[in-house]
Amino acid sequence: MKLSTRARYGVRMMVDLALHQGGEPVLLKDIACRQGVSEKYLSQIVIPLRGAGMVQSVRGAHGGYKLAE
Repeated sequence: MKLSTRARYGVRMMVDLALHQGGEPVLLKDIACRQGVSEKYLSQIVIPLRGAGMVQSVRGAHGGYKLAE
């Protein structure tokens, strides 16, 4: 199966969230650093993932992203 680069990075982002979540939201810049992807590019990828209900965003000082429950 062929995936677009955008889809591949979206899957990598969700796997990273699953591995590093630990009950607390994960910062987008931490995911970008671990995956070697631009934070700006990941911020564009996360929008459709939120719209599809796969990822939740948490606002505030201890905010970030986590997998939807």
